Amino acid sequence: MSTEVRTRFAPSPTGYLHVGGARTALFNWLYAKHHGGTFVLRVEDTDETRNTEAARSAIFEGMKWLGLDWEGPGNEGDYRPYYQSQRSSLYLEWFEKLVKADRVYEDEGAWRFRFERKLITMNDLVCGEVAIDYSDESNTPDMVIRRSDGSFVFHFVNVVDDLTMRITHAIRGEDHLMNTPKHLQLFEAFGKPPPQYAHIPLILNSDGSKMSKRDEGAALGDYPKQGFLSGAVVNFLALLGWSPKDESEIFSSSELIKKFSLDAVNRAPARFDSDKCRWVNQQHIKALSSQEFAHRCEDLASPEILDSVKEKVSLLTEVPEAVAFYLDAEFPINSDAFAKIRSSENTGTLLNSLAKNFESLENWDFAKETIGLTAKKADIKPGQLMFPLRIALSGKSGGPDLEAILKILGKKECVRRLQRFTDLLA
Repeated sequence: MSTEVRTRFAPSPTGYLHVGGARTALFNWLYAKHHGGTFVLRVEDTDETRNTEAARSAIFEGMKWLGLDWEGPGNEGDYRPYYQSQRSSLYLEWFEKLVKADRVYEDEGAWRFRFERKLITMNDLVCGEVAIDYSDESNTPDMVIRRSDGSFVFHFVNVVDDLTMRITHAIRGEDHLMNTPKHLQLFEAFGKPPPQYAHIPLILNSDGSKMSKRDEGAALGDYPKQGFLSGAVVNFLALLGWSPKDESEIFSSSELIKKFSLDAVNRAPARFDSDKCRWVNQQHIKALSSQEFAHRCEDLASPEILDSVKEKVSLLTEVPEAVAFYLDAEFPINSDAFAKIRSSENTGTLLNSLAKNFESLENWDFAKETIGLTAKKADIKPGQLMFPLRIALSGKSGGPDLEAILKILGKKECVRRLQRFTDLLA
């Protein structure tokens, strides 16, 4: 077997790319990259009744969006073809080896692989030592590897593909753990060394239930539509079942490659946390340069305006709403905030005083200091004036730093918005 590390991801194009599959692909990619090896993508497309072109495209697009490069479709290597549907002659060739070795026999038109009746022990890189006793045939009957219609089952083609593609490490979901002893027996029958196996924990919903296709966060294709950055999703997926030795949580893909190891993969199932996913995305948005953020936002507004909301949004899809008050002179005002301000008798008078002080200000750089002076003269704390001012200028109780809003809107527009607001209070 090659000394170069070669990992693989082998999805079936029968639906969208599930987040669990994406996480499996990512772990294989990270492990290969960490060791300077190769990540292989092969497509298990032998189920003609369920395979679709849309599902195949979703796999490729999802992998590209995550930034995972591969050997396989679109980037052919020395082990093509990478579609199982195109490898039939290869499967027949290896099946004949089992026939000659008397390791298969016909049973009602199908062909069964003859297990060796012994204890099979494997050393999984995540789960540790796992043993299955094949001595009792009633518990472990010989498995069908070729159906009566001539097609081959998953166990057989999976082993042949791993063997002929020189796969050194098979990192896959824990649900495949009990398949591995079967695969080890096939490798032994072929007289070939198996890859090293690593079975990673499943992803559960936050309540501990099994994650279904309909659950929030299950479809990778939804993430770009919802405004997630690909680097943030890679970061979040890596944390589902793996953690570094320190307490850090935010990584670039290159940092993940350096840190990733299978001995840091947890045994317990990972819990999907949508709030954590949004938080990770927010940290990645904050880390963008102003120019990159503006580009990601498709230049919805000026770089200055966009930069003021960069640290306030969790998703790119929140940006249009976050900047809307800058661009709409007649922006709506939050009704709860308005009612709260209106309940205070002096607010209108205070804001009128502030508007006059703003209007007489020669250097707008001192706008924020003017708020403090106006508050001091009224014998109140500046914060008591800043809240109604924020509502007057943006219509919302939260958002960009007030100083940024003052600077971006400018003196004339700030005075106009204050006057508009005090008219509404009257």
